[in-house]
Amino acid sequence: MKIKTDNLIAIIFLALFSILFNQFYGYIGILPIDSFLIFNSGFDLLNGYYPFKDYWTIKEPFIDLIQAIFFKLFGVSWFSYVLHASIFNCLVTITTFLIFKKYQLSNNLSFFYSICVAILTYPTAGTPFSDHHTLILCLLSFYTLILAINEKKNYFWFLIPVFLGCSFMSKQAPTVYIILLISILSIIYFIKFKKISNFYSALIGFFFTILIFLLLLYFAKISFKDVFYQYYLYPKSLGGTRFEWLFPFEFQRIVWRYKLQYLSIGVLLYIFIKSSFLKKKIDFSDYLIIAGLILFCLLTIMHQLMTINAIFIYCLIPVFSGFSHIYAKKYFNKQKIINNFLIILTLCSTIYYYLSYVKNRTFMDLRGVNLENAIDGREIHPKLSKIKWLTMFYPDKPMEEVANIKLAFKIINEDSEKKMIITDYQFISVFLNQYDYAATRFWYNFHGYPSKENKYFNYWSKFVLNKIRTNNIKNIYVLLPMHGETKPLENILNNCFKRLNYSDNFYKLILNNC
Repeated sequence: MKIKTDNLIAIIFLALFSILFNQFYGYIGILPIDSFLIFNSGFDLLNGYYPFKDYWTIKEPFIDLIQAIFFKLFGVSWFSYVLHASIFNCLVTITTFLIFKKYQLSNNLSFFYSICVAILTYPTAGTPFSDHHTLILCLLSFYTLILAINEKKNYFWFLIPVFLGCSFMSKQAPTVYIILLISILSIIYFIKFKKISNFYSALIGFFFTILIFLLLLYFAKISFKDVFYQYYLYPKSLGGTRFEWLFPFEFQRIVWRYKLQYLSIGVLLYIFIKSSFLKKKIDFSDYLIIAGLILFCLLTIMHQLMTINAIFIYCLIPVFSGFSHIYAKKYFNKQKIINNFLIILTLCSTIYYYLSYVKNRTFMDLRGVNLENAIDGREIHPKLSKIKWLTMFYPDKPMEEVANIKLAFKIINEDSEKKMIITDYQFISVFLNQYDYAATRFWYNFHGYPSKENKYFNYWSKFVLNKIRTNNIKNIYVLLPMHGETKPLENILNNCFKRLNYSDNFYKLILNNC
């Protein structure tokens, strides 16, 4: 898309705002299991330790790769870590502005909806996180589909599977739902308009994405079997459990809780129903896109109901409101009241969710916590300087947490042998410039790796024990508290260890013929 001169100032402002706003909130509050996950795995990948092969992973290899690139370019620091998230916040903000402008939304309205996206998307977490990356990549895929349908350019069709591939390697859900949605819409389009060249371009994009993936596995010497078990079979075994979270179908859970999302697609629903059942015909391309936007909204709500994370899809309200504004302008004669309603809806929801989720750090499990208790991260390590350190574990006494972490730093650093480090504070091995030999990217029983009742537990057990034996691991250090574990690996080690306590929250498992 060509960028007109009068839009350049708006784009520059949006870019700076979306980056700086997220940089600010990326330094406020910590949720250890999430805040340091990609920090550690990006560092590991940078140093030649790969997912699936060197550690168990069920999500995010693409995000790890991008983080490794950021560390390579900008150095291993909290700044470059948060910058990764900020750039993606900028990417979704600018593309939203450009696509709204492309479809005749005014400069002011495009700017308004886009800046609301910047406020609500990544600042909730601040640091790279799978749900945010995946949602952004799914949205970019759908934006590209809209452009492909309306512009009929082959390169848009080529890019769709590339974006979806990156999204899938960030997190399987909701990507699989969006893949299904886009595939169905694309097939309908190909059949209706008989655009064979567009179909071939999409097919080439698909095979290109698969080829790049296979080449990465080949050069990293990663077994496809490990990928298949860790990224497909095991997560698939959890699918039934997650779908149970959709039930019961209660009005409060399904409708009222997401009322603002439904209101944001109200115009689209009206146009879709009217054109489907009342013989009020609209352009077929618009019909496809409107149907896709409605289903995109419903699928993301379904995914939110099945996730264990805090609500994050409210950032889509400005997007759906913007498209509702576009199609109201196109198909309604008197749209002033509707347009004013959409603006007020977006403004009020942005203010509400900013105050309730972004400013209060709800996504970091710090809602209701006095953020004034935060301390400077330099109390733990100089490379954490300027972070307002406060966690859900020690909301009133962060210095107790500092003492616990410093003790672990000291004792782990004094052990010169290979050892496994199990903790949610995964920056420890990074700042010690040591590989932690952790068996998994994050420690969360059942959700991150098989519990004993799962049919893939034996595969997981063999994976862990092989890692211990191959690397001649004699000691496993465990630093608590942990979000999803209390006795990590003890169901695998079967008492072939002796426990040495350093404090209530820090101990060592001394292994013996495991």
